Amino acid sequence: MSTSNTETGNITGTRDKDYNLIWFVESCLNNALRLEQYQADAKRDGDTEVAELFAKAQADSRKGAELGKALLRQRLGSA
Repeated sequence: MSTSNTETGNITGTRDKDYNLIWFVESCLNNALRLEQYQADAKRDGDTEVAELFAKAQADSRKGAELGKALLRQRLGSA
């Protein structure tokens, strides 16, 4: 796909890198919420190994969201 045919902020008003950062934060937060339910399901079934895996993955998702939010704050503050 050529650059002239891709959306680079002309249509949405949001540059790709900014949109991608917003998408990343939103995806991390959604993942953290979903993993909460997955942990509960594993615990209900008595599978602590899987519950621990989901807990670690949830912590990583939260960390990603926090890193992304920090970048957003920094960039939006300077916009």
